[in-house]
Amino acid sequence: MSDTPFHQLDEILDGIEAAFPDSIERLSRILAIPSVSTDPDRTDEVHRAAIWFRDELDALGFEAKVVETPGHPVVLASSPAPEGAPTILFYGHYDVQPEDPIDLWDSPPFEATVVEDSNGGRIVARGAVDDKGQVMCFIEAFRAWRSTVGTLPVGVTVMLEGEEESGSPSLEGFLDAHHDDLRADVCVVSDTGMWNAETPAITTMLRGMVYLDVAIDGPTHDLHSGMYGGAIANPANVLAAIIAAMHDASGGVAIPGFYDDIVEPDAETLESWSKLDFDEAAFLGSAGVTAATGGERDRSVLERTWSRPTLDANGIHGGYTAAGAKTIIPATCAAKISCRLVPGQDPDRIEQLVMDFVTARLPEGFTARFESHGSNPAIVVPPDSPWLAAANDGLERVYGRPAAIIGTGGSIPAVGEIQQRLSMDALLVGFGLDDDRVHSPNEKFDLRCYRGGIRAHAAMLAAFAGTSAP
Repeated sequence: MSDTPFHQLDEILDGIEAAFPDSIERLSRILAIPSVSTDPDRTDEVHRAAIWFRDELDALGFEAKVVETPGHPVVLASSPAPEGAPTILFYGHYDVQPEDPIDLWDSPPFEATVVEDSNGGRIVARGAVDDKGQVMCFIEAFRAWRSTVGTLPVGVTVMLEGEEESGSPSLEGFLDAHHDDLRADVCVVSDTGMWNAETPAITTMLRGMVYLDVAIDGPTHDLHSGMYGGAIANPANVLAAIIAAMHDASGGVAIPGFYDDIVEPDAETLESWSKLDFDEAAFLGSAGVTAATGGERDRSVLERTWSRPTLDANGIHGGYTAAGAKTIIPATCAAKISCRLVPGQDPDRIEQLVMDFVTARLPEGFTARFESHGSNPAIVVPPDSPWLAAANDGLERVYGRPAAIIGTGGSIPAVGEIQQRLSMDALLVGFGLDDDRVHSPNEKFDLRCYRGGIRAHAAMLAAFAGTSAP
């Protein structure tokens, strides 16, 4: 790593502290826009949020624009690199989840409320941490560099998506169409969390996803279960049996070929996970259970949730489900099936394996219908990446301790697509906490995390300036 402009960092961090009330006010303004991407009645609000971010970036000296897509627009902005400096792509999303159920909110979901507490306060609103607050962390870091030094130490490209909460259907086409505009040395994503409030984290492993609707069709219409029961197979029973057969007695997925090609974490990574102060009892207790009853029994909880694939029925529906009794054999029964994928697994192949497994177990005359809701690959960042080392350097300068290098069980479709289509690694450096109530009423972002996120991004910019690709 060559010389970095850390000599300017103290002044920049002082500026961030002095301007922090204004940073809260700006975050409050964007949180007031109900940019719910899944609600067609709020299309104009989603577009309004895109324009807001474009204008903020434009005011900071970026060449910024709103790029229309078949769905919601993408905000694309760029600031050229100083001579010899790398370019960093920052990804985030400005769309948010619906606010329902509204009656469980303690304050209006699209009216940012600062609540005082023993941790220094929190800002409460839909999108506070997922992901407007985290996007504002790096935008406010850009602002601090511009206002203090007059320029950024690296080239910066910003891509803010408006469809992350609805599956990123337009992202693939956007990445292909703007491949040249998005050229960078590494991507930084702030849409994840810290290890705890005092310890930053860099997520280097992110599971992918396959999601399918599966419907089993049997008789042409619902049948009287007294007249036909025992003679004609029940689609609900058939589907239940197929789902049950998808796992073996030890908790593993029983679909042939499912585990082929998996790339296991190396010994050094597994050892580092074992040294994390992971409180398994607290993790399980947060779900209201006392034992780790799912997944592969011979794997640790962190392995099961970070580096092993899963298959789950997310919902089953069909037949009569209203109050009282109605004795029928339903004509059809359906389920939603998702698979979390790990490095080495091909989403298209896994999807086909699931469909083949279902089809092979149908009774004579029965058929299956499938609808795919998209898929994305898992990602992993090489442990020897110079960008990982630089990000850790910047985080340690702010937090006084190295970042926890972790995995996560969730999926962010954009990250896999960025890695695959733009041929660059993505560092997931987020500042959320486990109790932030993501996607739930009273979503919040601790002000200590907002402040720390701004400071950390400012320090990482300095660290990246002295880094070059191997």
